[in-house]
Amino acid sequence: MHIEEENLVVESPPHYAGKNNLQCIDCIEASLTEEQFKGYLKGCILKYLWRYEKKGKTTDLYKARWYLDKLIETESKTGRPNR
Repeated sequence: MHIEEENLVVESPPHYAGKNNLQCIDCIEASLTEEQFKGYLKGCILKYLWRYEKKGKTTDLYKARWYLDKLIETESKTGRPNR
């Protein structure tokens, strides 16, 4: 798989787009509290790191990074100072 194809699979997989191009991750975020959503993101990160050597190789690492970036973005929205 080429880098461009991997980016499409990771960034906005077409099989997760719903009506009006609404992304599944946005619906999940809207349906959870902030703490629940952060827990969901952490679980996804762990899942992709856990399996990358056996299944998805670099694609799973890119997916883990995508969820980590989303977690950082979510955490940054809170406006709480770093400890």
